[in-house]
Amino acid sequence: MIHTDDLGYHDLSITGSQLYDTPNIDALANQSVNFTNAYSSYPRCTPSRYGMMTGTYPVNENKGHLGGIPEDKNFIKQFNNAGYNTYYVGKWHLGEGDSDPIPFGFTDSYAAGRAGGLGSRFFPFNFDKNGKRHKEQVENLEQDGKEGDYASDMLTNHTIDFIKNNPKDKPFLAILVFYAVHTPIEAKPEDEARNKEQLKGIDFGDTPEYIKEGEGRRKMRQDDAAYAGMVENVDQNVGKLLQTLKDMGIDKNTIIVFSSDHGGLSNDGNKGERHLATTNFPLKAGKGHLYEGGIRVPLFVKWDNQLKPRVEDKSIVLGMDVFPTLLDLALNKKVNGVDGQSYAAVLKGKDSWQDRTVYWMSRKARPHSTGDSKMIAVRSGDYKLVQYLDTKKVELYNLKKDVSEAHDLSEKDSKKTAQMLQLLKDWKKEMMVPERMDVGKKVKGNNNETKNEKNKNKF
Repeated sequence: MIHTDDLGYHDLSITGSQLYDTPNIDALANQSVNFTNAYSSYPRCTPSRYGMMTGTYPVNENKGHLGGIPEDKNFIKQFNNAGYNTYYVGKWHLGEGDSDPIPFGFTDSYAAGRAGGLGSRFFPFNFDKNGKRHKEQVENLEQDGKEGDYASDMLTNHTIDFIKNNPKDKPFLAILVFYAVHTPIEAKPEDEARNKEQLKGIDFGDTPEYIKEGEGRRKMRQDDAAYAGMVENVDQNVGKLLQTLKDMGIDKNTIIVFSSDHGGLSNDGNKGERHLATTNFPLKAGKGHLYEGGIRVPLFVKWDNQLKPRVEDKSIVLGMDVFPTLLDLALNKKVNGVDGQSYAAVLKGKDSWQDRTVYWMSRKARPHSTGDSKMIAVRSGDYKLVQYLDTKKVELYNLKKDVSEAHDLSEKDSKKTAQMLQLLKDWKKEMMVPERMDVGKKVKGNNNETKNEKNKNKF
């Protein structure tokens, strides 16, 4: 499994980028079931990752308590119990102590801990460009690196080492999680220089560089040479990893999943302008927002001789579905009592999830940094409704006809709006979400206790 950080849906040449050249990821997509209606479970890093690791809606929007998850709901321990070695390399950002990767269940891990980012992409990694030590230290990289080393290369090489050293008689689950393409925006000099030259031949026409959106701006162009270099370095490392599987003769019996934790960072907020390096256009908004730019992600699943490559443009899937699916495909096993579902039948062409209903909730808005507001959203089939929690403003979109979410249908189609609002109301009741959204304050009747808290998966 290859997971990227902040990589937007359109940050690949196969999904329309003019600047970012990603031949290895494009080739993987063409050999995979390529989902065009895949979503993260949340528009920011940590809750999105919690939703993925636990197969649950991250309704409490925090790190959770992975160490408190019972064994029968722990996907990694299910693989361990079936004889797999399980390896985790890269960004974890899901707590420490009994919530670290190894206590949680992984056989081994590398450069994974509480840190959400790097001080620098270059050795010694834990210092920023001004020489100041980063607030949270990424384990292993500084100790093992040398002058000139680049973080994504080291993570890939260590993943390859795990796979090469895995006993031939044991299956493995290896998860490579890049700290890229999250800030800091730092590329290798040769990659940045190449993209500066390429930019000279790209005409953005009358597309403005920024438009006003939310509490700040949205970037409208992919014109940052350093960001492009970071994306392309990820692509090179994906190619290196896939070639290793081929050289070892295990590529055809290995399920490969590629995705991202949420949309690209394209928006800033009312605190002031920040370095925005990409756009999710034609999708609306980006990281932090519940519009399509914040939650729609690339998702490719490859399994030679088992899955027929194709574009799956109908079924709606979420990050929380990944591990139920892998457990189903590899072990023909299910975990009960989670929100995620196995889309194995969809992958095999035996089912379609085009009418599925899915939900998002974001109460921890960051209007100061990414310009988003407290929102809740539901997608059911082609329709998506978003509601602003503070103002109760409602917007309705038909994503099949309007993927840019430019035409609000809430007043024109009041019947559909009412139906979608009822879906949200029912879901909040099921998740035990209080009607009052005062995070951390007791609410009469349920003490602000959500479904996941009730199940002891404390956030």
